[in-house]
Amino acid sequence: MFGYVTPCKMELKIKDFEKFKAYYCGLCKAIKKNCGNIPRMSLNYDMTFLGILLDSLKEDNIISTREHCIVHPIQKKLFITENNSLNYAAYCNVMLFYFKLLDNVEDDKSIKSKLSSIMLKYYLKKYFNNYQEVTDFTRDKLQELYDLEKNFKNHTLDSLSHPFGELTGYLLSYTITDEDIKEIMQEFGYNLGKWIYIIDAFDDLEKDMQNNKFNAISSVLNTDNLNYENFKVNIEDRIEFTLLSCGRTCTYLLDKLPIKRNYDLLYNILQLGMIEKINKVFKRSVFEDEKSL
Repeated sequence: MFGYVTPCKMELKIKDFEKFKAYYCGLCKAIKKNCGNIPRMSLNYDMTFLGILLDSLKEDNIISTREHCIVHPIQKKLFITENNSLNYAAYCNVMLFYFKLLDNVEDDKSIKSKLSSIMLKYYLKKYFNNYQEVTDFTRDKLQELYDLEKNFKNHTLDSLSHPFGELTGYLLSYTITDEDIKEIMQEFGYNLGKWIYIIDAFDDLEKDMQNNKFNAISSVLNTDNLNYENFKVNIEDRIEFTLLSCGRTCTYLLDKLPIKRNYDLLYNILQLGMIEKINKVFKRSVFEDEKSL
């Protein structure tokens, strides 16, 4: 469930593209600073968005620097540093990746995921004791989600995506003290979490159906046991409507937040980036040799 919340690069202004990369590289540096080098393998775009969104609510000055890194050893890259929002996003990044690895062990008996999870557990215990409450809530919500998925009969796609929506709302609002803003962020995160859960399920639909694995969409909606091609045609419009509704709600709630900076970048991600990701997952636009931001 990682890597879906990204900007639409083709529609970004150069300044916003450079700013996004500075947050992305800043998150990588924050993971290194708080955890070490190995957990940087968990770096993903969704947590970059979390850092940008939380930092956009603040009025303090952004501190940045240019440095070399292991990925860019020749040319210096711009990093945002000493940023509490990115430090929190770094924790969420490593924690969620840790639980994802545990899920892989449970589902696929992956030895690689097992070894990686053991490594990350050490880092989580060593560096993130201040967020034990968040870790416990995340573990409970993911367990609730896994229990629903194991007993999916008589459930709807909405009820299956509910725990992940609640978890995302909690993570986005955890550091916020203003109750009015916190409530908006919880609703924002809830819709974003449902969007991520459902688009991830649709993205994996063909593979899961071929391998006879659980998929929230096929397990709940494919009551006639159709093959992938016929089933996809039947439910595509319904899934797209749900995704667009969640995305539209996020954009609506963005305008209710007291954004201090990065509005154009946030709008690009929520309005254009999410649409672009839907088109890609629905195989309406596929780019050859597509590269990372």
